[in-house]
Amino acid sequence: MSLVDMKSLLLKAEEGNFGVGAFSVGNMEMIMGAVKAAEESKSPAILQIAQVRLPYSPLPLIGPMMIAAAKNASVPIAVHFDHGTDIAAIKEALELGFTSVMIDASHLPIKENIRIVKEVKNMADNYGASVEAEVGQLGKSEDGTKDTGMFYSNPVEVKDLYESTMVDAIALSIGNAHGLYKDEPKLNFNILSETRKLVSVPLVLHGGSGISEEDFRKCIEYGIRKVNIATASFMAVEEGPGDTALVRNGIISN
Repeated sequence: MSLVDMKSLLLKAEEGNFGVGAFSVGNMEMIMGAVKAAEESKSPAILQIAQVRLPYSPLPLIGPMMIAAAKNASVPIAVHFDHGTDIAAIKEALELGFTSVMIDASHLPIKENIRIVKEVKNMADNYGASVEAEVGQLGKSEDGTKDTGMFYSNPVEVKDLYESTMVDAIALSIGNAHGLYKDEPKLNFNILSETRKLVSVPLVLHGGSGISEEDFRKCIEYGIRKVNIATASFMAVEEGPGDTALVRNGIISN
């Protein structure tokens, strides 16, 4: 149990055809809440923090708390650095003991994306850590404050990136978006289906807050193995006791 690498979690999710919840945190109480929900539901989970949040939650402070919480949990938990945008920050997370990192070069042409992912994968291998990459851009920036436009993932580019890097997980853009949805999200399951035919790598759904339970289940059926939840968690902190229904109802883990 306790602290594990993300790759092992997602491979078990692949075998069992379920999704693992990846919960973004910003302070000790959010870490404790996510771990408690995972333990109560006897579900594996991923604790994560995105680089964009570091001005408010410095990595040298919150990182060790995340790792300590995972080590003391009664269920398997990976600690993930989400949406890393520069190598220095990713290396800092690895030095602290994060078992997974994401390099987000999705805004670049696919060849440049592949080059950067390779660099991070080579570095992470030295720490025994897993790596997540992204193909296609979501409709908003990671913190939900900027509208970046929607660039759907190209399944062929996903295949190219995977075969060139052997990365451990790949995030897709299928109509999902970070932050709050203005309207009900309309996911393009054809992209998921076509991607699944081309690669066996675990797929990742960002922008999970606000997607219906039915669509969650359908995404998992089509190969999504990591489901990111951030906005709902931060809103729960602001508004009051959080709702862990997605975990309790088996939507994002078994």
